[in-house]
Amino acid sequence: MRPVVIAANWKMHTTPADAGELAASIAAATRQPGVVRVICPPFLSLEAVRRAVAGEGVEVGAQNVHHEASGAYTGEIAAPMLAGLATWVILGHSERRRDAGETDAVVNRKLQRALASGLRPIVCVGEQLEDRDAGRAEAVVSAQVRGCLAGLDAESLLAGGLVIAYEPVWAIGTGRTASGADAAAMSAAIRAVLAEVGAGTLADAVPVLYGGSVTAANVGEFLVEPSIDGALVGGASLKPDEMAGIVARAAVTATARAVVEAASRPADGPA
Repeated sequence: MRPVVIAANWKMHTTPADAGELAASIAAATRQPGVVRVICPPFLSLEAVRRAVAGEGVEVGAQNVHHEASGAYTGEIAAPMLAGLATWVILGHSERRRDAGETDAVVNRKLQRALASGLRPIVCVGEQLEDRDAGRAEAVVSAQVRGCLAGLDAESLLAGGLVIAYEPVWAIGTGRTASGADAAAMSAAIRAVLAEVGAGTLADAVPVLYGGSVTAANVGEFLVEPSIDGALVGGASLKPDEMAGIVARAAVTATARAVVEAASRPADGPA
């Protein structure tokens, strides 16, 4: 059974002075069974968040990592620098693609580094508005998945705990919204590529998250889809009440899936 994951992307918000208090509030407000909770603060706040959520079952992630282990890369963060601070990492977020010019090839190199360093990757893919309006959405996202995973085998991706987040760029801060059906259709396209890469194994095992202006009010529309396994949450992840609602709804999905999984197991033989 795939895990249900709620990952909080704080982007360029909080300082080391206030991040710990916010993380502790979110951890306390989201104590729900069956949900993997991850908080991804800015690099400078990683230590404060790590300390604040110790013992709460909340995992910590970075928002980016460089593809080299060290070197003359001013302003960058290498995977070894994250040791003891983070166990997850977001790769290829739409804002990194937009602002830093990250391509699928760059994300692929970062993914290789993350896997080699023991960081669990959340690889982001998603189409622009012009792609969707032109009917190219699924083709664009499928190509992104292929490019990001190029040269990597299913065994490595499974061992590294690959997660993919579908974030429709056109539905982030634009006033337009994606539907659960939109997300489910794109998840199917993503899983089709995963099946190509991993002969079906990856398609069944890799969680696919939705990330497009997720809130407590709309997350249920996405989590009701069997192929959606959680959410990558942006602005709402800075609000403990919103995160409480999002994780509570995710727990409903996790519980329902556990019941279905238990019912599908073969019954024990006669006593």
